[in-house]
Amino acid sequence: MPGSGKRGFGSMDEAKQREIASKGGQAAHQKGSAHEFSPEEARSAGSKGGKAAHEKGSAHEFSSEEARAAGRKGGEASSQDRNRMAAIGREGGRH
Repeated sequence: MPGSGKRGFGSMDEAKQREIASKGGQAAHQKGSAHEFSPEEARSAGSKGGKAAHEKGSAHEFSSEEARAAGRKGGEASSQDRNRMAAIGREGGRH
């Protein structure tokens, strides 16, 4: 077929695809027609993605050092909220 070279969204480089998809997402949010995930939906979607990545073998496996660093970083970020930390302190050992 003459003139039937690489055409369409699928033949574009990944950066261009992301740029176009981003514009579509932004427009949908501005218009109010974008899907907003509830915390439960987001948790479920993330869990499915993680399970699929592990089954496929493409998930990142943390080393002990990486896990320790990630935990430390999360703890430091969490402890920046003084009101939250005070509430935890008031709870003491109660659950």
